[in-house]
Formats: sequence, C-alpha cells, structure tokens
Amino acid sequence: MAVIREDNILETIRMIDEENLDVRTVTMGISLLDCADPDIDVSCAKIKKKILNKARDLVKVTHDISREYGIPIVNSRISVTPIALLASVSGGDCKKYAIALDEAAKEVGVNFIGGYSALVQKGMTPGDELLINSIPEALACTDLVCSSVNIGSTKAGINMDAVRRMGQIVREAAELTKDRNCFGAAKLVVFCNAVEDNPFMAGAFHGISEPDCVINVGVSGPGVVREAVRQAGKDASMDQIAEIIKKTAFKVTRMGQLVGTEASRRLGVPFGILDLSLAPTPAVGDSVAQILEEIGLEQVGGPGTTACLAMLNDAVKKGGVMASSSVGGLSGAFIPVSEDAGMIDAASAGTLSIEKLEAMTAVCSVGLDMIVVPGETTAETLSAIIADEAAIGMINSKTTACRLIPAIGRKAGDTLEFGGLLGYGPVMPVRTVKPDVMIHRGGRIPAPMNSLKN
Repeated sequence: MAVIREDNILETIRMIDEENLDVRTVTMGISLLDCADPDIDVSCAKIKKKILNKARDLVKVTHDISREYGIPIVNSRISVTPIALLASVSGGDCKKYAIALDEAAKEVGVNFIGGYSALVQKGMTPGDELLINSIPEALACTDLVCSSVNIGSTKAGINMDAVRRMGQIVREAAELTKDRNCFGAAKLVVFCNAVEDNPFMAGAFHGISEPDCVINVGVSGPGVVREAVRQAGKDASMDQIAEIIKKTAFKVTRMGQLVGTEASRRLGVPFGILDLSLAPTPAVGDSVAQILEEIGLEQVGGPGTTACLAMLNDAVKKGGVMASSSVGGLSGAFIPVSEDAGMIDAASAGTLSIEKLEAMTAVCSVGLDMIVVPGETTAETLSAIIADEAAIGMINSKTTACRLIPAIGRKAGDTLEFGGLLGYGPVMPVRTVKPDVMIHRGGRIPAPMNSLKN
C-alpha cells in the first residue's frame, strides 16, 4: 500500500486554500433510451422517474466527500442521452422534454443538466429538426437545461444546412432571453467532433455508447499551474516549464481520481472518466490567460500566445495520463473569455481578438467559448464563425465548439454580466463583411482525406 507523505498532504491543502484547486464537477451520466415512448407525456414521466431514481443521492454524496476530504467540489451535474433520439420516437412539442429535465434537475438539486442535444453531422432526422427548432424557447423557459448540437466531424464533414440553422438558433436564443442578459445563448454549444463523456457544461451529453449510468469527474486547477510556473522563475527553459506543468497536472489528476472512485463506490455507479481541464473562473488567480502570461507573455493575445497554449495543453494531457488510466472527456486547457479574468482583461484592452482566439483553438481543448458579440451580429455571420471553428476541428481531428452570445441591444466595448462561474464578458468586435452567399449554399463540406483511416 502506498504511503501518503505529510508533505504531500500539506501541499494539497495549500493548493486548495491558496491556489483555487477544486473539483469543478461530478457529473452523473444517465441513459434515457429506455424512456422513449410514442406518447411524449409518458416519455417525460419516465424521464423524471429515472433521473430521480438514479441521481437522488448525487448532491448529498458529493457534499459528504467534499466535507470529509476537505476537497472543494463546486458543482454536481447530470448529463443525459441526446433528447433528439427520444423526439424521433415521440414527436410532439419538444419543450415538454426540456421542462421535465428542468423539474428533475431542480428536485435532485444539481446546478445544470445537459443533453438537450442533437447529433446532426451527417444529416437530420425529424426528431433532430423538432429538437433544434425548439432550442430557443426550451432554453428560455427553463433554468438548468443546457443544449448542444454536433454539426460536424472528421469522419462526416460539416453539415452546412445545420450550420446555417444554428446561426439562427443562437440569435433566437439570445433574443428570447435578452431580459436575462441573453442567458439562453450561454447555455448552448455548437460542436464539431463532440465527445460522449464530457462532464463540463454546457456541452455535456450522455453518449449512446455509454453505460446506463456513470460518474464522470471534471477537475480544474489553473491557479495551481500558474503558481508552479511562477516558482520556476524566468530562467527556466520551455522544456523545463513543460515538465513542471506535467508534474503539477499529475498531482491534480490524482485528487480527481480519488473523488471519482469514491463517488462511484458510494453511489453504486461505475466510474467513467476523469477530465483534467484547466477550466478558469473569474476569480483572481484562477485564470488560464495568467498561466500564459506567467510563462512570459506581456498579455495573452499577443505574439507567442498560440505556442505557449500548445505547450500548456500538451503538458496537461501528458501529466493526466500518467496519473490515471481513466482520463477522458476533453482534458486540456479551456479559454472561455467571460469566465477567465486574464482573458477578460486582454479582450477589454483589445489585445485579444476573435481571430486570435480562433488560432488558439487549434491547439487547445475546445473552441470559441463564452464569446460575447455585438447584438447586431447577423445569423449568417454567427453561422460563418461556427463553420470556421468546425473546420479547425474537422481537419485536425479534435473537438472544437462555439458558445457565442449575441448581446442584444449592445455594441462592441459594452459589457454583458452573467454572474457566478459564467462571469462577465466584454462585447468583442466582429468583422462585418458578409458571408451570406456561402452560408446559404447549404449542403455539406466533405470529410477530409485524414478521415480515410480504415
């Protein structure tokens, strides 16, 4: 049996107390395939019953583990089977599914439930169309429901009909919640190469290849990594910095492994994956941007940013896989603008542009996340930004995504406030040259050559 040294214990306590180390989420994935029914009301009743049965102790268990081990566990969440699959069986008003999910989530006490989703990278079924068309109203009439749509993949290419529609959906979601700071759009993610075991919101859903119920854990520690780099000093070489980040990620991952296996044991549910992602918060010292600046940038967004981010993302992944055989999800570095104090500062100063963020997404874990754009941004322009981001994911065989928030009634330079983990975001300028003809062509961008791997 491994001996736990006192200095290791003290180091972990310091990371928690001083460097914002936490388990960002314990997410229970629940399959709803057995809840499908031709009668949508019967299907919704089955969904509520199953979620309440499976997740009734989730919040209590995470609170107990947090208290007993002294590890902050910030969120308890649920992800479910993409609801479009059930809508294909039942038809009807998909908002009923969203309301059922919202009611179940509130009853068990989680802070978000994900899976109001559709996978349409190669085409749409009637159920997919029903769900996608309902997204703006579903997000407006619920509090905890998160939605995602996968519009492309390396194997399938990019469904440009879905891309065109999602630009419209994003705008509609923002407009219907403009009295709540366009919060609907903040709960909607458009993916390329979406993964089935992601525990982070708003993009989490329970993939069809997953077991009936599973526990996935998301760990975050930007402050810990930043402090480790700071202590290395300015004379350390880049490969030495990479090694320090890798060792730090190893330590953080071990903590998440403990929480995941213990939650799995207490809930009687299999442990799925551990997602080690440097997911920031607006809190001072809990920023991915500030890690990059500690490495040696004057401000994130300037020359050298993409190279530093590539090194950081790679080192985090290497440290994670050394620490656990269950690393999955997205695992790397997130760069959401509104949720990261350093990103907010850089965007407000004009150092960080959407174009630079797009370049950075080629080497990080997700994509254009929590980007606030002017309220006058057209649906076609939103679709074109989504298409650009999907192309990066498709060609590079990686997950990319867009969570774009049109700030209805506001212009570049204004601010949109969300509160909590979502923080606040400066409204970033968007180029106004029109992509309308390209977007309205529709059809499909074919899969690239590197999809032919069989």
